[in-house]
This record gives sequence, structure tokens and C-alpha cells, in this order.
Amino acid sequence: MKILIVEDDPHQASFVCQGLREAGMVVDHAATGKEGLFMATTEQYDVMVLDRMLPVVDGLTILRTLRASQIHTPVLILSALGEVDDRVEGLRAGSDDYLVKPFAIAELMARIEVLARRPRTAPETSEQSRLRVADVEMDLIRRTVARAGRRIDLKPKEFMLLEYLMRHADQVVTRTMLLEGVWDYHFDPATNVIDVHISNLRAKLDAPGAAPLIHTLRGAGYRFGTA
Repeated sequence: MKILIVEDDPHQASFVCQGLREAGMVVDHAATGKEGLFMATTEQYDVMVLDRMLPVVDGLTILRTLRASQIHTPVLILSALGEVDDRVEGLRAGSDDYLVKPFAIAELMARIEVLARRPRTAPETSEQSRLRVADVEMDLIRRTVARAGRRIDLKPKEFMLLEYLMRHADQVVTRTMLLEGVWDYHFDPATNVIDVHISNLRAKLDAPGAAPLIHTLRGAGYRFGTA
């Protein structure tokens, strides 16, 4: 089993590398984020153990770059940042596991063995987690939206509304469908909440000169897509 360790602390790196080598693993070590990114993109590894706080290029940037490049080497983040938000951020960036320092080498080896046994398939951070209609792209994992490369900040309900419209692109979407799919009938069908959110969404999507994408069909509902 071939492992890449990306860790800038020399004592920590020596401890991990020695323990894994004694267990019969082939281990490469990178002391900076830049070096680690180069090695991860030019060599084949069964598992990558990645520190978050690295010089030059930080761990999450490395991870996002690998996933964006369709490199799906299993990654275990090894970090002193152990709060729930830190772990969630690491997992959402594309890591397969997260171990907080200090740790036992036996647990690290067990987690590496589990990751190495997993089928090497693309995780849900690739095409199935992205929606694209015309020049609008939505990342369902990072919860981001961009139009023609321009980042668009949406409130949670606006994001849900746009996701629903994009999933039904070029179809007629009725107000009832939106109330079911976005609001779960928590509102009276006679409410103007849909009109307000549609208006806000249009204002954010349609930059000056951009073709409108949300079309109102009188008596029917809405359609999302090019004219």
C-alpha cells in the first residue's frame, strides 16, 4: 500500500511515517502544501494523509484542487482543528475521513486500511452534485451559485427555489409545484411569498445585459431557461 503524508511538522511527520513503514506500507512525505499537491497530482497513491494547516498551500485548497481535477484518491485529514465546524468543512471539501490530533497510530492505520479497501469511485462532489442550465451553475455540495462566472449570493430559500427551477428546466412549473417542492405547503396557496422570492431571484440572476432566465407564464406558472 502506497501512502502520501503531507505534514509540515517534522516530528509529527517522522512519527507517522515510521509507524506506517513499520506496518509494511510504502510512504512518501511532503513537507509543504505545494510539494504535496505536486506529488498527489503526479503519482498514484492508495491513500493520502493531509494536514490542514500547511505552508504555501493549505490542506483544504489541496483537497479542493484534487477533486476539481477529478483525482479521487481517498484523503484522510489529520488536523489539530477538531471542532464540529472544522470537521464538517473538511468533509465538505472532499475528504473521506477526518482524524483529530493527538491520535493513536493504531487508529490512523486502521482508518487508512478502511479507506484503501473502498471502491475507487467518484464521490458526490462531481457532476451529479452540480446543476447547470444555460450559463448558471449550482454546486449542491458547497451551496454556491454562479452565472457566467459571477458569484451570486442567495439566501437558503432562494437557493432551494433556484434548485427546484433548475431541476425542472424548460418545463412549466406551477405555483402548487413550488409550494410542494420548496415550501412543503407551509404557506397558504394564496400567499405572495412565491412572487416575492421569484422577484428577488430574478434581481440577483439577471445582471445588466444578461438574458432573463425565469419566465412568467400567465395562468400557468414559471419556466426556467433561455427564451
